[in-house]
Amino acid sequence: MMASKSDDGIGGIIGALRDLESDQRVPRNVKSKIASTIKVLEEESELSIKVNKALHELDEISEDTNIQPDTRTQIWHIVAMLERV
Repeated sequence: MMASKSDDGIGGIIGALRDLESDQRVPRNVKSKIASTIKVLEEESELSIKVNKALHELDEISEDTNIQPDTRTQIWHIVAMLERV
């Protein structure tokens, strides 16, 4: 299967999520949800399905009261990246 331009975008999004996942300030429960989102994006399924699942997960994460405001901003940035894919 040939990689499309949107697959490159997914790679960048996964990289941004991995950066967040390794941030010491991110609570463990949020890291678990981020890992789940990465797993969704790495699935061998239709791009639109992966994006919708990931957006749903990230929406839940952004509503978590335990995350720092700058972490929430990073999540919103990742959401914007996903919406462009």
